Amino acid sequence: MGVIKILTIKVPLKDANKVKTILIRNENLDNSYKTLKEGLFVYFPVKTLFKTKYELINKELETLEHLPHSLKDALKNILTKDELEKVKTAYDCIGDIAILEIDRELRKKEKEIANALLNIRRDIKTVVRKEGSHEGTFRVQKMKYLAGENRKETIHKENNIRLKLDIEKVYFSPRLSLERMRIAELVNTSKSRESKNKKSEKKEDILVMFSGCAPYCCVIAKNAAEKINSIIGIEINPEGHKYGIENIKLNKLDNGCNINLINGDVKKEIPKLAKMGKRFDRILMPLPKHAEDFLPEALAVSKKGTIIHFYDFLHEEKFNDALEKIKKVCDKAKKKCRILKIVKCGQHSPRTFRICVDFEVM
Repeated sequence: MGVIKILTIKVPLKDANKVKTILIRNENLDNSYKTLKEGLFVYFPVKTLFKTKYELINKELETLEHLPHSLKDALKNILTKDELEKVKTAYDCIGDIAILEIDRELRKKEKEIANALLNIRRDIKTVVRKEGSHEGTFRVQKMKYLAGENRKETIHKENNIRLKLDIEKVYFSPRLSLERMRIAELVNTSKSRESKNKKSEKKEDILVMFSGCAPYCCVIAKNAAEKINSIIGIEINPEGHKYGIENIKLNKLDNGCNINLINGDVKKEIPKLAKMGKRFDRILMPLPKHAEDFLPEALAVSKKGTIIHFYDFLHEEKFNDALEKIKKVCDKAKKKCRILKIVKCGQHSPRTFRICVDFEVM
């Protein structure tokens, strides 16, 4: 192990997790060198120059012992050339658990693939494989244990919070980390703020539909505490609700933050809130399939100026379908709306994206 001066990106500690995630996704984090923490900054080694708001600077970093740079590199002496071509190198990490997708013809070597991943990612302690797709009302997914520690519960870190969950009992997408922070940064701005970035004095009352283990609730409360009046999260899955309650405590948000998590069906719980006269400044609908079925409930607890974040899975040529869904439900409820923005929040399949439509109730 030696020391060498190389190109790094200088990032404030508060932004370190977000930037690291982006570097990994863009395959621009140089794993040949040790990341350096110095004072209030972290220096990540990068492979190439790129456009960024952060400072790119040459810095002396320690070299790491030689390890394969990718999963395919680690499998070169384990799989045949034909098998290597079928390996899916993209995988999700929730906490210290890696979730692989492995084609059926490679299942006989799935444990070797999993152990190879453990060898190149020392931050990963458990490797599992997806079995089937998200199913049922709770949108959960079966996972098969492959290597490492035999467990499915972990603590995931993102956006200055920690989230405890069981990956097989609770729906959670680490790919929405940046989207969750985007929403937190939008809180307590004027309704024109989403276009003009002007601040508002009023604190917001926020509703999170399908709140799961409370990632949106926790990220917003942690990063925009002074800008919120209250947050209500509704989750039908009792396991998700249980973890949500635990995560509020884990992040010390039960002291001073007015967060109320409800275990129930939004179709039944929102009418109760409406009868109580509850109206929200911001409503999140992070259910990407059939969310339009729940728009009437969202509109029932909206008011003039409410911002609704509506999620959908659509082909890039059909983004306007989401706008039509919104307009159709608003017309039926005799409410007008103004589309503020369409945001891509992740790719679902080739040319198909999870999108968020931010719109204002007029």
